Amino acid sequence: MMAGTALVPATASAQEIRFMCYSDGNECEVYDDVIDRFEEANPGVTVAVDVVPYQAILENLPVQLAAGEGPDLAKVTDLGGLNEYYLDLEPYVDAGYWEESFGGTLDWYRGGPDRQGIYGMHSQLTVTGAFVNATLFEQAGVDLPGEGATWEDWAEASRQVAEATGAPFPMAIDRSGHRVAGPAISYGAALFDENGDAILVDDGFTAFVQQFVDWHEDGTIARDVWAGQGGQTYQDAAQEFINGDLVFYYSGSWQVGRMDEQVGDFFDWQVVGSPCGPAGACSGMPGGAGIVGFAETDHPEEVAALIDFLAQEDVYGEVAARTRNIPAHLGVAASGVEFQDASDGAKAALNGFAGSLPDIHPAAFAYQGYAGNRAMFGITVERVSQAIVGELTVEEAMERAASDLAEAMAETN
Repeated sequence: MMAGTALVPATASAQEIRFMCYSDGNECEVYDDVIDRFEEANPGVTVAVDVVPYQAILENLPVQLAAGEGPDLAKVTDLGGLNEYYLDLEPYVDAGYWEESFGGTLDWYRGGPDRQGIYGMHSQLTVTGAFVNATLFEQAGVDLPGEGATWEDWAEASRQVAEATGAPFPMAIDRSGHRVAGPAISYGAALFDENGDAILVDDGFTAFVQQFVDWHEDGTIARDVWAGQGGQTYQDAAQEFINGDLVFYYSGSWQVGRMDEQVGDFFDWQVVGSPCGPAGACSGMPGGAGIVGFAETDHPEEVAALIDFLAQEDVYGEVAARTRNIPAHLGVAASGVEFQDASDGAKAALNGFAGSLPDIHPAAFAYQGYAGNRAMFGITVERVSQAIVGELTVEEAMERAASDLAEAMAETN
């Protein structure tokens, strides 16, 4: 299907579709632009792109959906967790094209291994990994740890750099259960038992949490990122890195555009992927965002047509290039993306993240596709934070985390 082709039958009355969108960079701006072509090809259909903060997607959208007051479609990151509200696109699209183009990411939206249907277009494939301030390493005379370096190697090197340069913070990891999952897997966390049931806490998970807490206590990790927030609130450390105050920053590929624009010539930075752990894995977490329609929309055909328009290879490829995101569309990925307005460093960073995909552990893919992962991420943030600030010991925090998960599972069964 060619972009710009009329996708829905002409209707006598105007149809307004509301698209709730958040941006990591310029995604909503670009979507608003390309959607103009959809509107031109479909007279009578207008699309309002409502740009909201990411926190609104996490906290407000589920409440709106539960109340039956959600938008017609949205860009979401709780891919499987909101499945009960999704519009099944399959009756309206070429299912063969979607299966061929998006492969396994379609499972992330199905909410369970036994579910069928097409519920979302994965618009941004993300990979977690580390950024380092290469200029600080050079000033300190410390070599960047090489391929296969461990978390402990990077912690030691980052401490040396901070001490030599006066940088306030050696390391930071976003305050997010998703972000610490990769490191935990590298320390041996299985997250699921042999039956595929979620467990979260095991010896490997506990080992990483203990290391993480120890690094907060000895000053290796920037304390305020996790200790400065309450509950399950998300907090990143991008601004500290951009300000040149942070040596090693563990976040993900969605930050590349921000680094490229805001660091500029201030210092040199590199992407170094995910360090290895004692279990032998060097895993990050896959993830990202996708666009879904909601079953309560009054305009299911138009919503499906709009998402299908955005899923066409030419449109998807254009958006990936303009937003500088790693494509989940297999055809676009195979053809390669010429990222627009990106520096050579940003292009190298995006390719570096894409190149780390083979290192991602199967447990990480399973975790990303698990419908209950949002609850597990939240439990992780809350209980690990309590261990960091000293409200609980690590052992107590892990006991509470296991208990929290059991309660959450009981409520959903």
